[in-house]
Amino acid sequence: MKVEVAGKTFELAQGDITELTVDAIVNAANELLKLGGGVAGAIRRKGGPKIQEECDRIRYCPVGSAVITTGGNLKASYVIHAVGPRQGDSDVEGKLRSATLSSLRLANEYRLRSIAFPAISTGAFGVPLEVCADVMIPAILDYLSKDTGLERVVLCLYRNEAYNVFAEALKKHAEARGLKVEE
Repeated sequence: MKVEVAGKTFELAQGDITELTVDAIVNAANELLKLGGGVAGAIRRKGGPKIQEECDRIRYCPVGSAVITTGGNLKASYVIHAVGPRQGDSDVEGKLRSATLSSLRLANEYRLRSIAFPAISTGAFGVPLEVCADVMIPAILDYLSKDTGLERVVLCLYRNEAYNVFAEALKKHAEARGLKVEE
């Protein structure tokens, strides 16, 4: 499923984010940048130790922000580590929006053309899929409608349930902006 926004492509994909051919993938990171389970675990396993070594040198990233490292052995050249909020934090939606926009700005700063996101904060951090979709999708659509070198943004969802929630949200937010969704 995809939508064109100001000549750029925003798409939903289902599968393993580490297998996508994009310039950067986003890791749903923790503040100490330790690659644990979920998306981070897959990145650690497939990307090799170099990514964690670079994270260890950076040491810290506040909630709502993002940092960038090499992609190690991944198909992607870079990993952008976005620290989203935990369910129950104050201003979950604002912090999630900030983490999403920080990742997009970092990709633009590095002159990347494509980036893939997971559903940030929906795993161990417990943010509901619906909340995540209703924050990340409008943030990405709005960002792509402005001047950016990014040409393609992918939201890659591993499970059917997540894909279905994000597909419904994409239809809703795209239609509200007068954008046509291609199935």
